[in-house]
Formats: sequence, C-alpha cells, structure tokens
Amino acid sequence: MSTQGQKVAVITGASQGIGAGLVTAYRRMGYSVVATSRGIAGSPDPDVLTVQGDISDRATAERVAAAAVERFGRIDTLVNNAGIFLSKPFTEFTEDDYDAVMGVNVGGFFRITQLAVEQMLQQGGGHVVQITTSLVEHPNSAVPSVLASLSKGGLQAATTALAIEYASRGIRSNAVALGTVKTPMHPEQHHAALARLHPVGRMGEISDVTDAVVYLENAPFVTGVILPVDGGQTAGH
Repeated sequence: MSTQGQKVAVITGASQGIGAGLVTAYRRMGYSVVATSRGIAGSPDPDVLTVQGDISDRATAERVAAAAVERFGRIDTLVNNAGIFLSKPFTEFTEDDYDAVMGVNVGGFFRITQLAVEQMLQQGGGHVVQITTSLVEHPNSAVPSVLASLSKGGLQAATTALAIEYASRGIRSNAVALGTVKTPMHPEQHHAALARLHPVGRMGEISDVTDAVVYLENAPFVTGVILPVDGGQTAGH
C-alpha cells in the first residue's frame, strides 16, 4: 500500500518518450505510479508498478486498474497517453490502420477511464488527462491526419463531456493537444522539417508536455480544458 495520503497516477503508453517523462514527473510530485505499455520493463522504484499489456484490450485495462487499487489502494489521476499516429492520404488508410488507431486511441481510453472514474467516485475526486493533437482543431495539408483527428477529436469531445458530467463530484477532465514532440517516434533526419511546422521554429520537448500536465494537475479550478502545447500551431501560421 502507498503511504497514507500518497496520491496514485496511472499512465498509459508509459515505456518511452512522453509516457516515461510523465512517470518521472508524477514521481517528482510524490505520486506512486502505475505505468503500463505493451513492452514496459519492471522498475527498481518500489513506488512504480509496471503492468505489461495492450491497452486496446479491455482485459489490460482491467488488470491495470485492479493492480493500482491492490498495490496502492487508490487512483487519483489517469493520464491517457497511449496513442498511435499515422499520417497518410485518407484514401490509403487500410482496415488494419483503422482498427489499430481506433483500438488504441479510442478503445484504449474507454475502458480504463470507466474503471478509473468508478474508483475516483468512491474516493470523492480525481483527474483524467488525455494526450491529443492540435491537428484536431488545426489541420495542416502537409500532415494528412484524418484518422488522428477522428480518434483524438473524439477524445477531445469526451474530455469536455466528462468534465461537465463529473464537475459536481470532484473529478476533473482535461487534455493537452500537442504539436510534434521530440520522441523516439521521430527519426532525427526529419527533425528540421518537423521544426518548421511550428511558428516558434522548433519541435516540442518532452518537458514541454510534462510541464503542461503538471500545471493541469495542480490547477483545481481548471476542468474541461483542451490546452494546446504546439509551438503556436493552433494560433496560426
């Protein structure tokens, strides 16, 4: 069990990149963390519990939520970070592309969020955060992204709907809508081109994302917000 009063964060897609950065950020805030992804390794930190599994599979969501409550006794925050981003012309998306993207981005959000919210209701409050893309609100002809917008746009709509449904019961729901962030997903030879997509002239760093999530975590009067962390892309070009 976590020490009395210690908060607990569940983070999906937690093995590398933004997810790994979020694990570190929540530990720095004194949270215990349940970290899940398909290939996640064990952690030497007794306050980090890792659970392997594909979040698009409902059974994984159920194992993660049960592990959080069994090990630490509660769930205070859920960060729905797991996501697949595929950019290709709309007519070239395959059925497999559709199943993979919707399975992780939408299916992966749905069951784990239901379970987390049920637990938060028992505790009297909590916080759910979605990681989305600013392409939902600000499409770019250079980055065709209908599947990303279909899935992450659904998450943004769900973010505000959750915020209002549970506002009177102490559960907040927010999202950060990202530009392109330097992660293992983007090979270095593409960095210069990706930097030029952002009015500020650079890609995002993982710290830019974690700083935004930490802000939302510590902002009890903020709910139902889609916070662009995108180097100015939402504002214009």
